[in-house]
Parts: sequence; structure tokens; C-alpha cells
Amino acid sequence: MKRLLTQISYAHKLFVLATVPLLLAVAAIAVLVAHQSRAMAEREIADLEAQLISAKQVELRNYVQLARAAVSATYNPAPPDDAEAKKLVTQRLAAMTYGTDGYFFVYEYDGTNLVAPRQTDLITRNWAGLTDSAGTPVVDRLIELAKQGGGFHEYLWTKPSTGQEAQMVSYVIGLQDWQWVIGTGVFLDDVLTSVAAARAQVENRVRRTFFYIGAIALAAVLLVFMSGVTITIRERRLADAKLKELTQRIFDTQEEERGRVARELHDGISQMLVGVRYALDLARRRLATGDDRAPESLDKSVDMLGSAISEVRRISRDLRPGILDDLGLGPALQALTEEFQKRTGIQTELETVVFRNRLDEEAKIALFRIAQEALTNIERHAHATEVKVHLAGHRTGASMRIMDNGRGLPDLRSPAFRGQGLGLRNMAERMEQLDGTFKITHGNPGMIIDATVPLKHLLPPASNTPPKKEVQ
Repeated sequence: MKRLLTQISYAHKLFVLATVPLLLAVAAIAVLVAHQSRAMAEREIADLEAQLISAKQVELRNYVQLARAAVSATYNPAPPDDAEAKKLVTQRLAAMTYGTDGYFFVYEYDGTNLVAPRQTDLITRNWAGLTDSAGTPVVDRLIELAKQGGGFHEYLWTKPSTGQEAQMVSYVIGLQDWQWVIGTGVFLDDVLTSVAAARAQVENRVRRTFFYIGAIALAAVLLVFMSGVTITIRERRLADAKLKELTQRIFDTQEEERGRVARELHDGISQMLVGVRYALDLARRRLATGDDRAPESLDKSVDMLGSAISEVRRISRDLRPGILDDLGLGPALQALTEEFQKRTGIQTELETVVFRNRLDEEAKIALFRIAQEALTNIERHAHATEVKVHLAGHRTGASMRIMDNGRGLPDLRSPAFRGQGLGLRNMAERMEQLDGTFKITHGNPGMIIDATVPLKHLLPPASNTPPKKEVQ
């Protein structure tokens, strides 16, 4: 997995970082919306179900009141043992049917059924203790409600028109003198159908909501993807342009360095070697003629050859000073400033602060090259008479400051300072590669260059090596 992550390009990582939070947010919103929609719909469905059942209960109460009124003329004056009156009442109630499945039923308090016109197999049989398929008491509960004056009861009951069990709600009252239960019931199929339809509508709305949210999320992901592709193409073009610019600058730097070395070889060593050749030719002729001045010519050629050797060493030191590798940055800067002062006559002062950590190879080379480039620019353009170089280590790394009293920061757009502008960019890029900082400010007078490398480029000293007096 780790290897796979390392192989993912920066653009892909950016796309993943942009899309994953978006998808997580969309998923959270979708889940929250679905939960809230279902909760609100359940409340609405529960209210609808309660309203429909309440309407059914009002309807049942009205039916039972009508039945009670229909038998009042016979029931009210009859004594409890009037068999003829009871027979008349049962006949009248058995005739009162309505709808497809509606009818009135009568039970005695002991559970014996007296009236069931649509389910005649129940008549004259005792149903005390009867329960529905869910275990809900039926007849006993109806008798209990009748004894209390009346009430509603829900249970499962066989529907006469279909022969299938269905949910039913009944309302009963009691004829206390005769100890009868009179009631009727209606099936809740239409209520349950309405509730099921409402729930189906809710699910459809939730699915549509998920679809819309998914479409929005897909559009957002595509937008992020297209934006990422656009940014990637743009960044790649910019990177290609910068790479071409950097390559050209590298070529320019190489050509400039080659030109500098060629000039120094031609103007210095080449002239010296030509002089040595002429001095040796002159000494040879004088020896051939027996001239006493031949040793003088030989001595002059030896001196000129020594100067050429010194010049070769100087050029070699400028290209890659051995003292930097052997003794460290402090001594290398000391040799650089001394040679600079000797060559240019500019008063140069180096100040270092002792610290125990040692700079790594990259930091030493970068700071030395910055100092070398800065002194070269000062020599060519600053017209300064005094230069100060300060090098110190501190808690956050190591810093080098180069100050002069010249004419200050030039206009880098001027053709006269084109090379200096390239040198300043090279200094800044060296610090950027080390995650350091590079800053150029105006002095009073002159110019100040500050270069700082971070703490990670300072190595702890070896345990068996005592601290050195100079910055390494």
C-alpha cells in the first residue's frame, strides 16, 4: 500500500484529497437527509393512520348507537328472562348488515355467540378464551369492555368476503340486564393500504433525493477532476517553461564560467608562458654566443614560471578550493577574503563566531559559492572600499552576512549588470535548494546579503574530536 501511494503522482494525490472529503460530506448529507425524511414521513404516516382509525371508530360508534336505538323499544320494557323479546332482538340485529363484510354480533357474558349473520358457524357456540393468530384475546376482551360500558378493540379476524385473516377494529356496548355484548367491527384494509402507499411514496422520495444528491456529487467530482486536469496541464506547461529557463540559465552559467576561465588562462597563464618562452629563447641565444647575461635570462624565466604556477593554483582554488574540503568553511572563507583583498586592494574583514556543530557538504559549498559570487560582484560593480563578512551559528542554523560600502543594489535590468543578475539568482537558488533563506537589502551605504541555512544542515561534532576554533 505504501509503495502504491509513493507511485501516485502529485496531481492524483491532489484529486484524491479534493474528492474524498467531498464524497464523505455528500454521503453524510445524504444519510442525514434520508434519516430526517423518513422520521418526518413516519410522523406524518402515524398521524394519517391515527386519523383514519379515529374516523373508523366514530363510524363504528354511530353504527352501534343505531343498533341500540333499533332494539330499545323491545329491550327496555322486557324483563331479563323474556325469551320472546331476546329472540326478536337477535332477529332484528341479524338482519342489520351493511357493506360487503359489515354486520352486528352478539355474545353472552359467558362467551356464547348469539348473532353472526355473515359467519353462522359461530352461532350457539361458546368462544370464551378465543385468541387470534397473534395471541391477542378476542371474545374475553370484548366481554370485559361491555361490562365496563363499552370500548374499542383491535385484533385479527377472518374476513367473510375473502376468508383471509385481516386487521379489524370493533366497538361493543353491554346490555347489562340481559348480560349481552352487542358490537360491530370494520376491517382496516383500506387504512393499511393508505399507510403502505404513503410509505412507498416516502421511499420513492428518498430514492429520488439520493439520486439528485448522487448526481450533484458526480457533477462536483467531474468539476474537481476537470479543474485538476486544467491545473495539471497549466502547471506542467509552467514547469516545462521553468525547466527550459533553468536549462538555459545552466548553459549561460557554464558558458560564463568557461569564458572566465578562458580569459584568465589567456590573459594570465598564456601571457606568462609566452614570456617564459621568450626568456628561455633569449637565454639559449646568450649561452650560444657566450653572453654573460644568460643566467639573468634563466632567472627571469624561472620567476615567470613560478608566477604561472601560482596563477594555475589560484584558478584551481577558485574552481574548487581544497582548503574547503580539508579544513572547512571558516578557513576557506579566510583564504578567499585574504586573496580578494590582496588582488583588489579592498579592505576585507572576516568575522566568525565559534560553534560546535559542523556544516554538511552541501551547506559548506553553497555558502562558499555565495561568498565567492558576492565578492566577484563587489569587485566588478560596487566600487566599494570596504567589505565585511560575518559567519555564525545559532539555534536555528547558520547565517552568513556580506556587507560593503559601495553604491548599493544596481538595476538588474541594465545590460551592464546582466551577469550580476544571473549571479544573484544563482545565490538565491542555492539557498532554496537547502530550504534556507536568501535576502538582499540596501545598506547605508552599500548592499547587504544575508544567507541562512536551516538547522538540519548542521551536523553534531564527533565525540572524539574537540571543538574547533573556526566555523566548519
